[in-house]
Amino acid sequence: MAPMGIRLSPLGMAVFCLLGLGVLYHLYSGFLAGRFAFFMLSEPAAAGPETPHGSAAGGAVDLRELLAVSVLAATRGGEEVKRVREGNVLNAKAKGKTREGAEEQLTTGDLLSNRRMFYLLKSAFPAVQINSEERVDTADQETVPWDRSIPEDIKQKIQPKEVPAESVTVWIDPLDATQEYTEDLRQYVTTMVCVAVNGKPVIGVIHKPFSSYTAWAMVDGGSNIKARSSYNEKTPRIIVSRSHAGKVEQVARQTFGNKTVIIPAGGAGYKVLALLDVPEKNQEEADVYIHVTYIKKWDICAGNAVLRALGGHMTTLTGEEISYTGSDGNEGGLIASINMNHKALIEKLPDLEKASHK
Repeated sequence: MAPMGIRLSPLGMAVFCLLGLGVLYHLYSGFLAGRFAFFMLSEPAAAGPETPHGSAAGGAVDLRELLAVSVLAATRGGEEVKRVREGNVLNAKAKGKTREGAEEQLTTGDLLSNRRMFYLLKSAFPAVQINSEERVDTADQETVPWDRSIPEDIKQKIQPKEVPAESVTVWIDPLDATQEYTEDLRQYVTTMVCVAVNGKPVIGVIHKPFSSYTAWAMVDGGSNIKARSSYNEKTPRIIVSRSHAGKVEQVARQTFGNKTVIIPAGGAGYKVLALLDVPEKNQEEADVYIHVTYIKKWDICAGNAVLRALGGHMTTLTGEEISYTGSDGNEGGLIASINMNHKALIEKLPDLEKASHK
């Protein structure tokens, strides 16, 4: 007798399949839902007016936007500098000594300008490294919003250009020429912002708070300032720090001749503007800017960027390019010029390099 086989009816087969599908659903539904949620959360949000650029590690920042907010930061800082000076509430105090033994001054203008500039830049570009002359008090944080608007003159001259956020370093000087500021020598005072990409200065903003004049430039982009058209390379006018005039004068006259004019002035920003075509009566004019001692990078980065954008040069006294990464100081002094034979100038100044390390 043949063995009897077991057969399932079509209805039984359907029930069996439904049971199997139910088991599979419970096993995998949680997993798939989790993967879907992860995917949705991982999608980048669309960049809108409230989304800060460069907010994620490894993101990109637009140099045109950085230029626009840098101009605004320098202006806003300048408003604080001017308000404190005109209110005569400087509260000046010594914050230390320079390598040469001179007292460095700190005022309320430095601090308030620094806070306004730093937090405006940080709110707009939180992923970008910002180096400032003054220490940022984390207990005094504030959010300074930026509406991401681009001024028309920048829109017309500068095209958008994105770079990795991690390649950018911003250097801000909230009050250049503090000593002169305390002496009420207002023409020397500036606020400055510089943007360096991979250590090279590419954006420079120099603002004069007491005249509301602002110079800006971007390398391979454009500028709102031009170089002067006339220079005297044989007997140049050399602009130097007020405290270094005597040190530079003797060597400069030996090098360039007795007719060389030495112009003592305050503030690195002011000295760079002296090389350019600035439409202001109280702005002195010079052909070469020389500094023979150690100087901080936030003092010179903005001027370096402006000169580079216009075809000029700012190097150490031995002709080396200055990198705006790493330490905040430049050991090799500096010489700056535009529309002149920069290499020939360096070759004429062999004795000044030794003084830069003192």
